[in-house]
Amino acid sequence: MPFQHALQASRFELKYIIDEQVATGVRDFVMGHLEPDEHARPEDGNAYPLTSLYMDTPDLMLYGQTIQGIKNRFKLRIRFYDNDPDQPAFMEIKRRVTDVICKERAMVSKQGVFRMLNGEGPNQTFLWGGNGNAKSGSALLNFCNLCDTIGAIGCCYVSYVREAYVSPNSNQVRVTFDRQLMGSPYPQGTGLIYPTDGARPNVGGVILELKFTDRFPGWMHDVVQAFNLQRTSVPKYIHCVNSLGIGPGQGLNMRLGMLQ
Repeated sequence: MPFQHALQASRFELKYIIDEQVATGVRDFVMGHLEPDEHARPEDGNAYPLTSLYMDTPDLMLYGQTIQGIKNRFKLRIRFYDNDPDQPAFMEIKRRVTDVICKERAMVSKQGVFRMLNGEGPNQTFLWGGNGNAKSGSALLNFCNLCDTIGAIGCCYVSYVREAYVSPNSNQVRVTFDRQLMGSPYPQGTGLIYPTDGARPNVGGVILELKFTDRFPGWMHDVVQAFNLQRTSVPKYIHCVNSLGIGPGQGLNMRLGMLQ
């Protein structure tokens, strides 16, 4: 039976901006150590689209914490891969504790997401499959409690095309190439809708992320050295908010209404 990859609850993430020529070289190197992840579409070069609805306060508190470089912060997002109402979505809390990324995730029905976005409290029946598991249920409660505590609402969609590779027999290592970044307004009161248009921030190339749970693998160090990779910060949510012309203090609900 093949190894079932699951969420890496705690890991390091190193980000780089590279051009397509370097991306080809890095991919060739990586494929000697990793395999395409479970979402890969071979007919599309192992790439697939994904979208996350980012939650924030009306005055963009979470956006502001990232801009200010606060070391211990979190993001709230709802990730999904298609418009199929019978496929799940993932409510995720992504925390940064200094240089470590920690994640909690609940797999939820899209109908459940719709009901929660429209004011209903969390319910075990919203979990994918009706009951889910204890960890998923706890993540759902934590996500909703954080939203309630800070007054977070749907802010904007962040979409891109991802090419991802994972270690064959563990969750230790993951390498992703992200392209075609796009930000789209979220119409308040709706469910999850896969956006087809929006603002496209120019981040300068392909977003490469090297992710690992423990020690920096030696072969990853070799990749960085061989291609002279320069680590940088690439906050996709920030780029998308900026490209949509949303800013703190402008009133999120009013501003998004103008964009629709």
